[in-house]
Amino acid sequence: MRAFEIKGNFGLENLVAVERPKPEPGPQEILIKVNAVSLNYRDLLTIQGLYNPKQKLPLIPLSDGAGEVVGIGEQVDRVKVGDRVMPIFAQRWLSGEPTREKLKTTLGGPLDGVLAEYVVLHQDGVVHTPEHLSDIEAAALPCAAVTAWHALVGERPLLPGEVVLVQGTGGVSIFALQFAKILGARVIVTSSRDEKLEKVEAMGADALINYKRTPDWAKAARALTDGVGVDHVIEVGGAGTLNQSLRAVRMGGHISVIGVLAGVAQEVNVIPILMQNLRLQGVIVGHREHFESMNRMISLHRLRPSIDRVFPVDEVEEAFSWMAQGSHFGKICLTF
Repeated sequence: MRAFEIKGNFGLENLVAVERPKPEPGPQEILIKVNAVSLNYRDLLTIQGLYNPKQKLPLIPLSDGAGEVVGIGEQVDRVKVGDRVMPIFAQRWLSGEPTREKLKTTLGGPLDGVLAEYVVLHQDGVVHTPEHLSDIEAAALPCAAVTAWHALVGERPLLPGEVVLVQGTGGVSIFALQFAKILGARVIVTSSRDEKLEKVEAMGADALINYKRTPDWAKAARALTDGVGVDHVIEVGGAGTLNQSLRAVRMGGHISVIGVLAGVAQEVNVIPILMQNLRLQGVIVGHREHFESMNRMISLHRLRPSIDRVFPVDEVEEAFSWMAQGSHFGKICLTF
C-alpha cells in the first residue's frame, strides 16, 4: 500500500511517499481504507520536529481521517465491514480524565497516523461517521471539532445567552462558532481579514473585530458586552494573545487554551486570574465519549464542517504550505 513517512530527518522536504505492506487486522482490530484526511497545526509542527523533537522516525503523520471498514479480526463486535468510521485522536482515551498512559496513544505521533491508504486500529479507537457527511467532511472532525466541543461542553457547559469570543477562523475556531450558535450563545469573532469576517457573519457570528485595525480587541469585546466581559474565550493564539483574553473575559469567566499560534512563552499577568476568579482550562482534543456526543448533535442539526480546500494526496506539501500561510478558512483536507 501507499503511505507517506517522515523519513530520516524532520522537515517537510523529508515527508515522502513509500510502499508498505498492506496491514492485517489482529484480534479486536479493524482494517480501514482511508478515503480522506485533514490537516491540523499539530501535524505541521510534528513534521518540522517542533512538536516532539524526540519523536522516533520514520513516522506516518496525521491523526485525522475518515474511511470504510474493509476487514475485521476475531472478537470484533463494535463495527462491521462496510461501516464508515473515523479514528479517535488518543486511541486509549475512551472516557474520563486524560492520563499520561492514554496520551501516549495519539495518532500521528507517537503512533503512526493516517496518511496511508490503509490503517489497522483497535475497534475501540474509532467512532461511526454521521450518515449525512461525506468522508472529506468527516475527516475534519477528530481533532478540531472534538476540541471545540470539549472546550464548550466537556468541562463547564456553555449556557444559552452566554457570549463566546472566538479567535480566528481556523478549524477549531469555526467549529466553536457553529457549536456555540447551536447551543444558543452569542459569538464574537476576531480576525485580521475582513473577507473572513464577512464569511463568519454569514455563518451567524453576532459581532466582528478586525484585530489589525483594533489592536486592543479585548477593550472592544468588553464594549460589546456593556463592559461586563465575555463568558468564554476560545484561546488559540497562546501566550501572545492570553493577556488580552484575560482582559476580555468577565469575572468568573472561562478561557479555553487550545493553540499556540501567537507563541508559547510570554510574560503573563496572573492578577486578573486571581482577582476575577477566572477559570483557565487547557484543552487537548477529547475522549471518545466527547466525540460520540458531539456526533449526535452534528447528526441532529445536520451540521456540515467548513472545508477550505481539498488537495489530492500527492500535493501534501502544497497543502501544508497553504496551512503555513494562514490563509485558510476552516479545514484543509487531502484525498487518496
